[in-house]
Amino acid sequence: MAKKFVVTLKKSTIGCTQEQKDAVRCLGLKKLRSTAEVNDTPANRGQIMKVQHLVNVEVKG
Repeated sequence: MAKKFVVTLKKSTIGCTQEQKDAVRCLGLKKLRSTAEVNDTPANRGQIMKVQHLVNVEVKG
């Protein structure tokens, strides 16, 4: 069974670079306190690392 991450947007993207805003959108987060469940892949790990100051990550499974 593959690991998954539960990612929650805890800070606003106002004032962030466009690259960071795109990473948040690609993770499936739209509004503050929105939550998305993403698979544990190298691409998703890289996006999480780019915006680690904006999101809260929990490991599931």
